[in-house]
Amino acid sequence: MSITKSAMVTIAGRPNVGKSTLTNALAGEKIAIVSNKPQTTRNRISAVVNHEDTQIVFMDTPGFHKARNKLGDYMDNVVRESIADVDAILLLVEPIASVGTQEQILLESMRESRIPTILVINKIDTLEHKEDLFPVIAAYSAAFDFAAIVPISAKNNEGITELFSEVEKFAQEGPQLFPDGMVTDQPERQIMAEIIREKLLWCLDREVPHGTAVEIERFSEREDSGIIDLEAVIYCEKASHKGIIIGKHGDMLKKISTMARTDCERFMGTKVYLRCWVKVKENWRDSDYLIRNFGYNNQ
Repeated sequence: MSITKSAMVTIAGRPNVGKSTLTNALAGEKIAIVSNKPQTTRNRISAVVNHEDTQIVFMDTPGFHKARNKLGDYMDNVVRESIADVDAILLLVEPIASVGTQEQILLESMRESRIPTILVINKIDTLEHKEDLFPVIAAYSAAFDFAAIVPISAKNNEGITELFSEVEKFAQEGPQLFPDGMVTDQPERQIMAEIIREKLLWCLDREVPHGTAVEIERFSEREDSGIIDLEAVIYCEKASHKGIIIGKHGDMLKKISTMARTDCERFMGTKVYLRCWVKVKENWRDSDYLIRNFGYNNQ
């Protein structure tokens, strides 16, 4: 069936509410990195989903938070720009029966934009009783006139079909935005860098992973075998952090590289040879040049 309708949809919410997990659930495969640490997502990531005659482009955005450096300012600007000029917005929240400060700020932006907004209550698998949803729905309904309210568990794929059905209502007649077979607008180099950064978030504690960035210096495919040679530099802000990332006898870097290579191979569908180095770039999160250099560009 050919695509005759399409919609651009932004997924917004506070950090660590499950936006990237939801993006992956909607896409049906992993295209956005996830961790239990806030501010995992730094860039806007688009997931392209075709269903019958409709193409939906879901845009996963960084968690809206109080910025503490230029990288944080960039991430908040991405969120603000992403809730303009779209067909619908998904406001993702946790099942808490009060509207938080960050949600109130986002709702004010959505009110000004006049773009239809669907309230998506995530993590319903954490509720003891489904009746506990009622006060959550009441609190948000009193704060904003939502086009729909959909409870989900992105982690368990619960409510995803119902959410997609609500989103499809906002599709507009017109040609498809992305070609068949395309699941994300991210370049493969960027996806590989993000996979490595995800493993840093998984393996390292405290502030260390938030001060890291990954740059792919080599991405080449061998003509005879299709094997991909990947060389990456992990940048951190302090020499002490470099030692933590490398670990005793290089064990931590080896662990991170092995985990990343497995995911890179799964995404690319071929064997990947990955080599990683660690370098120090002090205070890179406050450098406009370095932020752009590491791929965090206004899109």
